Amino acid sequence: MRWNQFRLTTTAEAEDIVSSMLMDLGIQGVQIEDKVPLTKEDKEQMFVDILPDIPEDDGKAYLTFYLDEGEDQGTILMKVRKELEEMRDFLDVGECTIEESQTEDVDWVNNWKQYFHQFYIDDILVIPSWEKVEAKDEDKLVIHIDPGTAFGTGTHETTQLCIRQLKKYVTEGARILDVGCGSGILGMLALKFGAAYSVGTDLDPNAIDAAHENMEVNGISSEQYEVMIGNIIDDQAVQDAVGYERYDVVAANILAEVLVPLTPVIVRQMKTGGIYITSGIIDGKETAVAEAVKAAGLEVLEVNRQGEWVSVTARKN
Repeated sequence: MRWNQFRLTTTAEAEDIVSSMLMDLGIQGVQIEDKVPLTKEDKEQMFVDILPDIPEDDGKAYLTFYLDEGEDQGTILMKVRKELEEMRDFLDVGECTIEESQTEDVDWVNNWKQYFHQFYIDDILVIPSWEKVEAKDEDKLVIHIDPGTAFGTGTHETTQLCIRQLKKYVTEGARILDVGCGSGILGMLALKFGAAYSVGTDLDPNAIDAAHENMEVNGISSEQYEVMIGNIIDDQAVQDAVGYERYDVVAANILAEVLVPLTPVIVRQMKTGGIYITSGIIDGKETAVAEAVKAAGLEVLEVNRQGEWVSVTARKN
């Protein structure tokens, strides 16, 4: 199917209401671009690899949407322009120009698969559902996982740093807590390494479905794990549900800005002698995390690097 792309120029102030208007008109999947600086709350909730370097805010916003050639595009665009003009009476919607371009005729559902293939993390094979395990890899630990809406397939250096530390420190029968669990890959691998039970927490509700799907396809029983949604840093209910002094290993593959306030909280969930594995730390922010770890009474055991990323591993003595 061939699609037409439309890029609407408006203001950052109006982007939410304009986006809502587009969806009310039946336009789905609106992409929003702006240069609005991230708030402290945004940064605390962005469980991503690195915060974007955003240019100075110019007040503009760009909304991109798509219409297929079978739709009455003229009528839809006329309605869009009419709604925008009516909004001008109470909101600065900016210039409201709409640039049109045509996309290639591609399979939107499956075309992205060409960019994700099986790969190795040492002696672990991570493979998507549409590829087969070759005979030469049958002796490896094989993990089946597809890219999805919840972050974490193992391709990123931060995840690989965590996986290597889990393999080193997870013991038979251990209980693991994965903060910011995403797809569940760390908890899943910890169970494969011999852990008895895995608990994951995340801010994204998609993490629940992603973890269940990935655990099931890898033959892990629902009795071996659970996933909770909420912010363990400041949500007492989540802290209580996770439990105190229960975990032999805690893994947190998130931002340094989140690890610093997380660390003094998460110490209470760890057993004495428990291992704390952190990653997602961009080179240059290692010191802040290491200092937070020491301030929480933990002993730094290892600092490992891969590319520009750092992992700090500590122990609760």
